[in-house]
Amino acid sequence: MNINKEILDEIAISKFEYGEIVKKLKREPNHLELGLFGALWSEHCGYKHTKNLLKKLSDDSNDLPVKLGEENAGVIDIGNNISIVMKIESHNHPSAIEPFQGAATGVGGIIRDIFAMGARPVALLNSLRFGLPENEKNKYIINGVVSGISYYGNCIGIPNVGGEIYFSKTYEGNPLVNAMCVGIIKNNKIMSAKADQAGDLLVLVGSETGRDGIHGASGLASKTFQEQDELRSAVQVGNPFLEKILIESCLDAIKLEEVVGLQDCGAAGITSAAIEMAERSNLGLRIDVSKIPQRESQMNAYELMLSESQERMLLSIKSNGFSKVKNIFDKWDIKCEIIGKFIDKPSIDIYQDENKLSSTPVSALTSPPLYELSTNKPNWLNILQKTDLSKIDLPASTPKDILLQIITSPNIASKKTIFRQYDHHVQTNTVIEPGGDASLLRIKGSSKGISLSTDSNGKKIYLDPNIGTQIAVAEACRNISCTGAKPVALTDGLNFGDPEKEDVQYQLTESIDGLIKASKMFSTPVISGNASLYNESSGNSIYPTTIIGCIGIIEDANNHVNIKFKKVGDLIVVLGHSSAWGSSNDLSGSEYLETIHKRIQGQPEIDLELELKTQKLCRLGIKNKIIKSAHDVSDGGIAVTIIESCISGGIGASINEDITNRWDAALFGETQSKIIISISPDDLNELTILANQNGVPIKTVGKVGGDSVIFSELLSISLEEVAKKWDSSLENLLK
Repeated sequence: MNINKEILDEIAISKFEYGEIVKKLKREPNHLELGLFGALWSEHCGYKHTKNLLKKLSDDSNDLPVKLGEENAGVIDIGNNISIVMKIESHNHPSAIEPFQGAATGVGGIIRDIFAMGARPVALLNSLRFGLPENEKNKYIINGVVSGISYYGNCIGIPNVGGEIYFSKTYEGNPLVNAMCVGIIKNNKIMSAKADQAGDLLVLVGSETGRDGIHGASGLASKTFQEQDELRSAVQVGNPFLEKILIESCLDAIKLEEVVGLQDCGAAGITSAAIEMAERSNLGLRIDVSKIPQRESQMNAYELMLSESQERMLLSIKSNGFSKVKNIFDKWDIKCEIIGKFIDKPSIDIYQDENKLSSTPVSALTSPPLYELSTNKPNWLNILQKTDLSKIDLPASTPKDILLQIITSPNIASKKTIFRQYDHHVQTNTVIEPGGDASLLRIKGSSKGISLSTDSNGKKIYLDPNIGTQIAVAEACRNISCTGAKPVALTDGLNFGDPEKEDVQYQLTESIDGLIKASKMFSTPVISGNASLYNESSGNSIYPTTIIGCIGIIEDANNHVNIKFKKVGDLIVVLGHSSAWGSSNDLSGSEYLETIHKRIQGQPEIDLELELKTQKLCRLGIKNKIIKSAHDVSDGGIAVTIIESCISGGIGASINEDITNRWDAALFGETQSKIIISISPDDLNELTILANQNGVPIKTVGKVGGDSVIFSELLSISLEEVAKKWDSSLENLLK
């Protein structure tokens, strides 16, 4: 076939990479084979710029039944023959083009990754990034994405229990839509996506195959694109009602000993799913595309192999087991067809009836070139980091006026208008709903609970990719600890710009180094994840956004706390620091600095050892029933932390510690390793003893009570006024 730049661009293969394909095959690929390589050598499937870095995340913990990258999702053993399965996955580019379907199918895809492991999905979370909501196009994307998430999750019957949303101009034209799913499984029921031996059958179940999603992995996820590009045909269309039945039928079928393996048809469709199974099995495959049920007429082999039609799964089953398996799927009215079989020859042989269309070595398809990334720190970053934030002018407005600007900014204001569209209570396991630091689910049949959170801060990672990522991990774990649970595992979503640019390469390498350091410090292995690169639109890159999903375990789900202040007269205590107030450097990458001064500058800082000890103290205080509420200091500083605890509890508070430094830094500095708790005055002595035993500074800084929120002599605002503005601001922007 005649190869030109236009053909290679369509599948995101470079001229160099095409040359490597020819070397591996020792011939020119035909059109079908080139499509297979385009999909499997895409950034989405092949991890060309990140695989070498991600290898450093491997963990040999005995609590990990499945090692990182081996299967569809990560698994961690939490005892009593129970494991948790979890993963985060992005659907950024499809959501930019078709917000509703892009987001909906992102949810569907991550759910299939979880039940492909044999687990029952029990919770969804999402981490979202959008352009500023004042912009009409951004508003369209925001509302479309949120509607897509709520539609799919609500219809399928899995509670959406948490997440986070952030708005910035840097995400205009390139939103980030990262969905996380968590499942529960018995340790002896974990499935693997592979076959046992040659002769095992490859069976396709679920939806018929159409032309939707072709080039989703290569055409969208592996290159930059312009906002005006019309790529809607590369976006899949989802059916949550079919997926609900697919979950039940697959979980039913895997009880049969005839079923060997289970695999989701996700990015690159049957191509990626089948070839991953063959590679894991050290086998080859013979596939007959004429056996694939078609939704549209006259589909060719290229389309059938690369379609990303949703709600499809592949099973490997024993050679004599098809009739039993088909009976299960017939019962659920789900299509079930043999489309191939595993063979000893280590190649993928594709046929149309008896007509052989291609024969490609598995090893060639699964070994794209891996690129070494630059570690050169850009000069512009040094300039931003060296900014002396103590010399920035204090604002002319009053502290109260500044507080109202911060509390009503889209990143700080209540996200209730978003998360109230999600069903939090389906399956009846939800203990702590969205709106706090982390959610909490009970495990049926056990006293234990699972706490879940997602976190990131693109501005801090932009200012220091290494430290910023450590902060993201620390905050995800801190949120878990604020419920009383112990963080046990992480999943990561790496969202970055064009990896062919040196600045992005530096950001990637440093961010992963920070992730490694923090995950080791907290003993929270990274058990799964996703890399989404080429997040640029019109030449503008997003902030480097490493999203951290974290799960924690609490031994007694009834013995937890939330962020709400509870009782008049309770003491407000700071854990982790000897002052309530922030410092000038705590303004680095802060919401205050950008909202009020229009600056993104500074050098973020964190002391991981202090963080670890502070979180341990918080968990001990909750376990010993000393702590009544806990809320970490993060976006917006202590002012926002206190106000959120007041609004949630419907009760005021006063902070009476003197301010000895800049009032703006004191109120809005985003100090790390700082948790605000409330306790009974009778328990202060016991808390002090615990703090001393664990080497953690604490300080009593105020009391709960009244109908106002008071910060020393600096400002006082009625709880009713601040609650009304905080609660309605984002909702009004999105109308």
